[in-house]
Amino acid sequence: MKALTYREIAVAAALTALSAVTQLLHLGYQSPQWGMWLDVVGVPWLIAFFLFGPRLALVVSLLGSLVITLFAPETWLGAVMKFSATLPLWLTLAVWLPLRKAQLLHYQRISLLIIPLVLGLILRSGLMLPLNYYWAIPIWTGLSTDQAMTIIPWYIIVAFNSIQAIVDVIFAWLLVFKFKLYRYAGWTR
Repeated sequence: MKALTYREIAVAAALTALSAVTQLLHLGYQSPQWGMWLDVVGVPWLIAFFLFGPRLALVVSLLGSLVITLFAPETWLGAVMKFSATLPLWLTLAVWLPLRKAQLLHYQRISLLIIPLVLGLILRSGLMLPLNYYWAIPIWTGLSTDQAMTIIPWYIIVAFNSIQAIVDVIFAWLLVFKFKLYRYAGWTR
């Protein structure tokens, strides 16, 4: 595997820092009933994807999760869940490109995001439901899996994850393609 360029390292550092700041400032909305957050922590991770592809998205996602955990150790569970939830989004977007014989530039048209985003939502929901019910909720609340399934219906988890995914992708897309961050993209050089 090719080493990261200095430019990619600098972008990864900046986006990781931005991700950490959004977590530390708690930018977003927390459901008072279930404790789930709708936030913008994953937006820099998807910006990394749109600018440089899946490799840098992975680096920024892993570093972002690590930094969040180091700065706020009580949020290690949230960092793991955020990584697990965001990975299917940029991974689906990445896998879709070779299937369409396209490059990252393909996503300039927002309509071309619809199919991979829907697939990403399905994958994300399929991953996050068991992770929430069998791992995160029991650790976070002390509820058993059966209690969690009774108190928090599956469609609430799917809805929160779907809204979060759409917010992440749309905000990242707007910043990259409408606010012209793509000028700094790896595919413009």
